[in-house]
Amino acid sequence: MADPAADPGTAPRFDLLTLGEPLIEFNADARDDRCLRGFGGDVSNVAVAAARLGARVGCLGALGADAFGDDIMALWAREGVDAACVRRDPEAPTGAYLVEHGGADGHRFAYLRAGSAATRYRLDDAARAALASTRILHLSAISQGISLQACDTGFEAMALAREAGARISYDTNLRLALWPLPRARAIIRESLRLCDVALPGHDDAAKIFGTQDPDALVDHCLAGGCGIVAMTLGAQGAIVATPDERRRIPALPVEARDATGAGDAFDAAFLVALQETGDPFIAGQHACVAAALSTTGFGAIAPLPDRAAVAAALAQADRPG
Repeated sequence: MADPAADPGTAPRFDLLTLGEPLIEFNADARDDRCLRGFGGDVSNVAVAAARLGARVGCLGALGADAFGDDIMALWAREGVDAACVRRDPEAPTGAYLVEHGGADGHRFAYLRAGSAATRYRLDDAARAALASTRILHLSAISQGISLQACDTGFEAMALAREAGARISYDTNLRLALWPLPRARAIIRESLRLCDVALPGHDDAAKIFGTQDPDALVDHCLAGGCGIVAMTLGAQGAIVATPDERRRIPALPVEARDATGAGDAFDAAFLVALQETGDPFIAGQHACVAAALSTTGFGAIAPLPDRAAVAAALAQADRPG
């Protein structure tokens, strides 16, 4: 695929452009009845994580014209994420979710996103111009699953990005509360066929393709035509594969506290390192380190590591003994 940065006169505005729904997060403290407010939404997490790693990042999507939307815009401004193309919808709210810790599954989520501004989002001229000026477009199954409109918008954005010569990155984030499995399977499989970089989680991919075997799941993703697959395996690290080679990348040992944003940290670090090095296996090492570091605190945003933290952890891991 042509690199839109090949001509210095038309250098892209963004290294990474994300499309999807940002959310306000309420993190329940198991020690009492208080909730700590934070921020979430998978592609917003990716945007913040990539900005902390030094990338030029922008967001596409919509927020309500409300206090929660103001808070998310302020977050992006602090983190250096370009939100100039984000639409403020006066007729729909910003989405939110609650995460509770300490249950049998470690944590559980409850969402308040029905009818949110993001579910009503359509591309406008500013968004189309941004899509024509990015190296990578990143979106996820959540970006598509929140509404029929959002699904159509996601496919339109992928087509425009591909036409402009950008890479398309896709995370299979599967939320069955958003849509039935047969529809999710059809949309995700088609999206994997259209993307250049597939970023599935093992558990999601197992539901999509009906097998637990990691290598078979990677094969399914590659069979659609994408050139790079980086599949997360939780505490076992990740598998990174191209049509010609695949490697298992070990996880960085850490004392994990909350894995809420780990997959998003992985995606961001993988895409930033891939853009900088051109090597998916080096990118996988960066991504596994960033994902592990992101689990050492609570919430989706606060523990996301910056470039220095990832570099230090990589250096430490490379030291003998």
